[in-house]
Amino acid sequence: MRTRRTEPVPAPDHPWDEIVPGLWMGGHEFKGHAGYPEFAVVRGQFDLVQSLVRLPGHGPDPGVEHQVWPIPDGPLDGTQLAGVIRLAEAACAALDAGRKVLVRCCHGYNRSGIVVAHALTRRGMSADAAVRLIRARRSSWALHNELFVEYLRAGLATARLLEELAE
Repeated sequence: MRTRRTEPVPAPDHPWDEIVPGLWMGGHEFKGHAGYPEFAVVRGQFDLVQSLVRLPGHGPDPGVEHQVWPIPDGPLDGTQLAGVIRLAEAACAALDAGRKVLVRCCHGYNRSGIVVAHALTRRGMSADAAVRLIRARRSSWALHNELFVEYLRAGLATARLLEELAE
């Protein structure tokens, strides 16, 4: 996996951050007030929760729509990219309906970042502008997986086609 940094990745300062109105990005762990890792547990704060990593006991509460699509923080195959595209489409539809959406993974940097960035590009933002916005709102560590940034720049549909041709 290509990353833009070599030092250890720190836990984020917040469980989740709002990237654009109604669209939040986060993880299952964050750095608590005392500087120690804490678990981010979703209750009923969001109308739709999308999880790229699923950990038992991290929510959401019953009755909250929960979409789960586990993917690695590394190269994605065509099926995995198709799932990312579908999650981004669902996030956009939820936002259009006035719903509050959380996209989450482990720390809320890469896997959630590719979904949120693709949702932003579907709404007219360039891939580079989406990455910059996510890094400004979530963390400079967001989307440090440069392969995910390359997928976004190529367009996920194109990346999916190329991955499927390579299989």
